Amino acid sequence: MLRSALLVFLVFSPLTTAAQHGHSHDGGRVISFPDTAEYLSLTCDLHMHTVFSDGDVWPTVRVQEAQRDGIDCIAITEHLEYQPHRADIPHPDRNRAFDIATRSAEGSDLIVIRGSEITRSLPYGHANSIFLSDANPLLQEDAEDAYEAAGAQGGFTFINHPNWTAQRKDGVARLEPEQMSLIERGLIHGIEVVNDLTYSDEAIALALEHDLTIIGTSDIHGLVDWQYDIAGGGHRPVTIVFATERSEAAIREALFEGRTVAYYLDSIIGREAHLRPLIEASLKVTSSGYLGDTSVARVSIQNTSDAWFTLRNVSAFRFQDRANLVDVPPHHTITLEVKTGDRMPSLDLSFEVLNAITAPETHPVFSVSVPLPQ
Repeated sequence: MLRSALLVFLVFSPLTTAAQHGHSHDGGRVISFPDTAEYLSLTCDLHMHTVFSDGDVWPTVRVQEAQRDGIDCIAITEHLEYQPHRADIPHPDRNRAFDIATRSAEGSDLIVIRGSEITRSLPYGHANSIFLSDANPLLQEDAEDAYEAAGAQGGFTFINHPNWTAQRKDGVARLEPEQMSLIERGLIHGIEVVNDLTYSDEAIALALEHDLTIIGTSDIHGLVDWQYDIAGGGHRPVTIVFATERSEAAIREALFEGRTVAYYLDSIIGREAHLRPLIEASLKVTSSGYLGDTSVARVSIQNTSDAWFTLRNVSAFRFQDRANLVDVPPHHTITLEVKTGDRMPSLDLSFEVLNAITAPETHPVFSVSVPLPQ
């Protein structure tokens, strides 16, 4: 099993405990990740539906759900071609859901961006294009023309659920020659590694191989609360976008640059360069020192994120109070008792982050640099 050599040094800082969520997030629903040293960490759900295609709710509900979840940005991406409610809700304008959602979000911090889903059988499959100026030109008979229309508007287009068993019976994500051609022509820019309740190692490999932006989405059709058991502590999948500012333009720039991490079932999935600063921002050493005149050190680590970190000790030191697996719950502080043998002025602890994924079966390793006052 491969392991990446990601080293993250946590800075000693006097933070207070902020106990908010347990492993089930204790019923808290706001999705919260700290900003990194360089970027804002914006939570985005870029794939969802309403009654204006095959969803079950009005667009205002999508806005209300996102506001309750503390989401920074959403894209309502209705199917262009698939319109099962057209007899009840006729709408020749494919921008209709966006217009309603935008009005509903007025006066709030929620950013609503225009998007649509190009809905085709393989070899093209389904794809979302966002940051459009008008969805209607994408309604084309020929799939290539639809992608060209999205590209002409400067749309950011990503492949949806490439492991979807309705089109991939074995659940294995693959790229067809037609999709490869669109990638080479600059008309596909990302791929979902997480969609709704599914995760794909193969999609991560494709993203890394073809320089595609890593995306995680809910693809929600019904109610977010029911689909993800929010009351029971669940959360929707999102894309964490690392943006220079809180704006649609900055989110667009970050997506085209590939500065993202997918968040799903307490796992954070992304390239090392983007996971590294997020881990640094999420985990902080808050106190350290020896127990009396012993050579057992106490080290407290605080998790300021919504992810439940699962760490495997891979350092030369062992613990007095636990085995080598360490859980750091969301918004909690844990304390380790470390057997150093001799008293020393500082120590480095190394952990494999099992809930962080940088490639199939690959987890980053980071080091905690800990001062030990005598």
